[in-house]
Amino acid sequence: MPGSPTSANAGDAHGNSDEVRDRILRTASKLFYQRGVRAVGVDLVVEEAGVAKTSLYRHFRTKDDLIAAFLQSEDEDFWRCWNRVTELHKTDPAAELEAHLDWIGERVGRPNYRGCPQLNVAAEFPEADPPARRVASAHKHELRRRLKGIAERLRVKRPDELAGQLALLINGAFVSSHVLSPGEAVPLLRTTAHALIAGARKQWVEPPLWPACRNPGK
Repeated sequence: MPGSPTSANAGDAHGNSDEVRDRILRTASKLFYQRGVRAVGVDLVVEEAGVAKTSLYRHFRTKDDLIAAFLQSEDEDFWRCWNRVTELHKTDPAAELEAHLDWIGERVGRPNYRGCPQLNVAAEFPEADPPARRVASAHKHELRRRLKGIAERLRVKRPDELAGQLALLINGAFVSSHVLSPGEAVPLLRTTAHALIAGARKQWVEPPLWPACRNPGK
């Protein structure tokens, strides 16, 4: 019987400590993403993972720690995808940004996509103290930092401002999948990003103030 002490202990016996931890985290990650972190209790996690509750607490001291580990795993997966794209476009920031928008848009358009895990958890934990909230916040700050690096390489006048606009665009896509038609995310991301970059390149910069001429006409 799934979730019984006997089957849970048997499940523990069939794997070493790392394997048990990975099984718990994989199971929790799937449940957290599908149902939301507040809706999923540790009892359900151990039942679905087929481990003893003591095993869960051996690897994750609290449920908050388990949620933080889930977000950390999602964070690492996201940046692995990002880094692969960056490696292919080291000398072309415009192509790099387009390629990022392509894979992000493809991810947003998947039928089973349920939003950005970082944003989902941040919405469920509005207070700043939980470890998961800190992981989510760090992820979004890193996104903006990397976008600023691309903006600087594009040589726009206000790279931090463009980075903020692009971050807003991407995060907006993450929470809008349910209102987008199939295949719509990528062209919308591309078109909007192109408009933002064009606008950033045309920004008027106030000229420096020259010292007033003391003797006009001389």
